[in-house]
Amino acid sequence: MINRLKGCSVNPTPPVVRLRVPTDEDAFAWHRVFADPEVMRFHGGRAAELSVYEELTARQRRHDAELGFCLWSVLDGAGDVVGFTGAQPWPHAWGPVGEIEIGWRLGRAHWGMGYASVAAADCLARVRSAGVRRVVAMVDAENERSIAVTQRLGMRLSERFVTPASERQGLCYSLEL
Repeated sequence: MINRLKGCSVNPTPPVVRLRVPTDEDAFAWHRVFADPEVMRFHGGRAAELSVYEELTARQRRHDAELGFCLWSVLDGAGDVVGFTGAQPWPHAWGPVGEIEIGWRLGRAHWGMGYASVAAADCLARVRSAGVRRVVAMVDAENERSIAVTQRLGMRLSERFVTPASERQGLCYSLEL
């Protein structure tokens, strides 16, 4: 799948990636994988408490049941949870209100190997089949890795926002499906 992505030179052999609706146990995996300050650099700098991931995985199961899509757990070829990718309604009162946002977050050990691009491309196929016609991705203006993923997916910069909590510049990329 990665070979069909625009300008992808990350990995000539795409990694094996599987997406699944997050389980109760995945809250623990997400908490562990996202405990790295570098992973959380553009998300507040540190991992949330376990209870936040427990609520998040429960909410994603509801999204899957109600919408047909969610933030899925990303599993590597060995079946280990390495992060998440997926889509959900934009959850804030600022930014691309009313849009479906796609996103991804992986453990640092899996950066630069094509996991995010392959998983996000699978996500796009799934949301398209669920009837979603347009998606956005909000990315911190300094997050070069995520900006590269949006470009590989064929997304285009559509708006700029200042994130209220951090006062950092956020870039909104969009893609018509």
